[in-house]
Amino acid sequence: MYETFSIDFFTPREASVVLGLLLGLMFGALAQRTRFCFRRGILGDGPALSLWFSALAFGIIGTQVSVYLGWISFADHRFFTPEVPVIAITLGGLLFGVGMVLTKGCVSRLTVLTGSGNMRALIVLIVFAIFAHATMKGIFSYVRTFLGGFTFDVGAYVDLSHLLGWRLTTALILAVVAGFVALKNRLSWSNYVMSALIGLLVPAAWVGTGLLLQDEFDPIAMESLSFTLPAAETLFWGLASTAVAANFGTGLFLGTVLGAFVVAKIYQEFSWESFQEVGQTGRYMAGAALMGVGGVLAGGCTLGVGLAGLPTLSLAALIGIVAIAIGGQLAVKYLPKY
Repeated sequence: MYETFSIDFFTPREASVVLGLLLGLMFGALAQRTRFCFRRGILGDGPALSLWFSALAFGIIGTQVSVYLGWISFADHRFFTPEVPVIAITLGGLLFGVGMVLTKGCVSRLTVLTGSGNMRALIVLIVFAIFAHATMKGIFSYVRTFLGGFTFDVGAYVDLSHLLGWRLTTALILAVVAGFVALKNRLSWSNYVMSALIGLLVPAAWVGTGLLLQDEFDPIAMESLSFTLPAAETLFWGLASTAVAANFGTGLFLGTVLGAFVVAKIYQEFSWESFQEVGQTGRYMAGAALMGVGGVLAGGCTLGVGLAGLPTLSLAALIGIVAIAIGGQLAVKYLPKY
């Protein structure tokens, strides 16, 4: 569709960077204002859980309406490969969940915190990106390949809509359940509106990269909100931009930091923070490494397999986000308190 716009000054890939930047600006601003965080939600913070599930409800509705209208299709997306690497996804999710407890934030939250002046978050993101890249293409890629070889063929049931037989019915049920959780802890209307806007960024990204920017002569990947691959790509783009081209994820990551920075400055929430003692540094670095490896094995972070993955109705995404939640709970229960 991109060629119909007759835009000569941007290739589809370059336009995807701009789209990622715009969506990142909005996500960073909204997440900074609402303190949007999956980790806090699953660890007992009712309002944080309501915010996340409110966003999920709108993400599901927006994504599945886009599928129904024929704007996008997930038929060829990696989430819907019939042979699901359950062991890799489950182990990766558990590792990621433990890691986000050690670092007191998942990758998306740490990206937002970086924009508000938190240097702990920035250093964690750098270590996270290194370990994520090492798992995708470096010394840990053998572990990823080995674990990914253990698959279970679930056939058509990789798409959750096949459980009930109707896509929109399945989507509506999931959205209602998410909405029920969102209403369990009463929030201000402004927070509900902002969480809804966060949720609608998910289908906006899917439609933007999967329809508006598609060009058969210069195809790009269909993507939505996620921070595992984008963090790694942004780091290595920064180190070797002449050899590594920026893409949607790069724009999303940088836009999120900038959006959070602007809002933090406007509302006087910006403050420099760093590590307080050696033990704390070690815990954060260990958590960053676990999230880097785990995020790749699981197929994404709490946004990649959760907020953006679940609205696709993918069984693999469901397994991933449940494993992350369990990993977080186990970390809180069994790791030494600090």
